[in-house]
Amino acid sequence: MQKDNIRKVQVQDIPGLKEVLDSSELFPSEYLDDMISDYFNNNDSTDIWFTCIDNNTPIALGYCAPEKLTNGTYNLYAIAVRKDLQGQGVGERMMNFIEKLLTDSGNRILIVETSSIDHYTLTRKFYNKLGYRQEAVIKDFWNEGEDKVIFWKKLNK
Repeated sequence: MQKDNIRKVQVQDIPGLKEVLDSSELFPSEYLDDMISDYFNNNDSTDIWFTCIDNNTPIALGYCAPEKLTNGTYNLYAIAVRKDLQGQGVGERMMNFIEKLLTDSGNRILIVETSSIDHYTLTRKFYNKLGYRQEAVIKDFWNEGEDKVIFWKKLNK
């Protein structure tokens, strides 16, 4: 697998990105068309959709957007790696890519959110490993007994 194959999403990536979503079970792939439409149709969009390509096929997906009414704060709303490639460093490379892109564009902070349930224990460890600090917990956010866990990282060091 190449090491420099992360780039912004292109229209021809959509079918492969849906396969990534179906494999990772991040969210239903049928949501993608609506979610990404502004990115492709609005020249003023500040959303960032990015992917990792291997053998001309998307193997990962990332999506972040600026937090409204802030200066230089982005929120990572989605990151997914094809299930059979998880744990091989693709997610970390994706995070490095978006952090550098945001930093180079003068942004200051990246926020990531996840769930408190056991299924997301590795996700929380992943963000800690990458230098994100758990900043807040919102009780019962996703569901009764399922909290939202918010991580924070300052980008411009």
